[in-house]
Amino acid sequence: MKAAFFTLGCKVNQYESQAMAQSLEAHGFTTVDHSEPADVYIINSCTVTAESDRKTRQTVRRFKKLHPDSIVVLTGCMPQAFPELGAQLSQADIVIGNRSNARLYDYIMQYINGAGRIVAVDSHESGEKFSGDTISDFRERTRASVKIEDGCNRFCSYCIIPYARGRVRSKPLDELKTEIAALERNGFSEIVLVGINLSAYGTDCGMTIVDAVRAAASFDGIKRVRLGSLEPDHLTDDIIAELAKIPKFCPQFHISLQSGCDKTLKAMNRHYNSAEYLDLCKKLRAAFDGASLTTDVMVGFPGETQEDFETSLEFVKTVGFEKVHIFPYSARPGTPAAKMTEQVEKSIKEQRAAMMTAATEEIRRRFLEGQIGKTLEVLTEEHHSGYIQGYTANYTPVKIASSEKLCGIIKAKITAVDGDFCIGEI
Repeated sequence: MKAAFFTLGCKVNQYESQAMAQSLEAHGFTTVDHSEPADVYIINSCTVTAESDRKTRQTVRRFKKLHPDSIVVLTGCMPQAFPELGAQLSQADIVIGNRSNARLYDYIMQYINGAGRIVAVDSHESGEKFSGDTISDFRERTRASVKIEDGCNRFCSYCIIPYARGRVRSKPLDELKTEIAALERNGFSEIVLVGINLSAYGTDCGMTIVDAVRAAASFDGIKRVRLGSLEPDHLTDDIIAELAKIPKFCPQFHISLQSGCDKTLKAMNRHYNSAEYLDLCKKLRAAFDGASLTTDVMVGFPGETQEDFETSLEFVKTVGFEKVHIFPYSARPGTPAAKMTEQVEKSIKEQRAAMMTAATEEIRRRFLEGQIGKTLEVLTEEHHSGYIQGYTANYTPVKIASSEKLCGIIKAKITAVDGDFCIGEI
């Protein structure tokens, strides 16, 4: 039988789709691209915004319309957080949640054997352990993302994710090492450690994120280890100092900001203020040569005045992030922020997003131009006619003219900037 995956959302979802695909392959399935005919289509959903839910509904309906005789499975964060909404999507023959991904094959076989439509969303429980299948490959990538943490204990006032993912739980180090060993054997040279609240890794079992980085870096074939999105208040002085001692660690930090206004941060139930965040950025740039800092910024949070927005904008300029992901606030049912009375009009949110984008794109351009003249190591990822494309250790995207299909890490001198890419010469 053939199975195809369509993944929405973050790198954790991408990892889990890979794990589910390998599990099905172990039971005799062949995985194909979702554009090809398949017996089963699995939609791995995201629910971080209302738009994510809309895309999930649209995708489920589209696959059932295109492939009425195939089995359509809905899993991921949307049905996990809102099981009643998943159940209402009648085009999905099987509805499960991310807690049940490891049982995907069993549910497919139950459906094939005549069980009828299946809706089985198991709730997350307090005290549950880290679980799920591991991976030995990461399709169409030279970097492999490895999930080492799940869940979040923060309950930011705008966020539904703790309900979709449960509490913090960490992958045991022996399991992580076994997984990295398999990826090393399959030729991967860079590992990206990812999680829902990644910087909380180990807080449930007496470890820290440094332990996971050291474990991944201990393999000779692994040349780089980088981290996914981080929360600022777990990055202590000790953790920064220990990470700086690991030669293979990539000095790229995506640290969630959300707002540069203290009033808004408090309303969001974030666990830091702007001064603490700025101090962290200064420490990281001092500890890591060539460090790049990227972040997420939300505009139009309930109660955000024009003055609050301008305070946030000035803070973003002060930090000088190398890249910023900007998004308007989106109300999520079931969160405190959705019930706040001072909701910001859509047109104002869009205007603020445009202003923030214009400012951060100028900072981004200056950062890329600052790379000109440097000789950097680039991990090749994509090959096109006449050039190759990849990323430096601090995640600068580079295009290199080459008639050869070069693989692995190569050295390139940066000579120019073209859009969001640096141009390099071997």
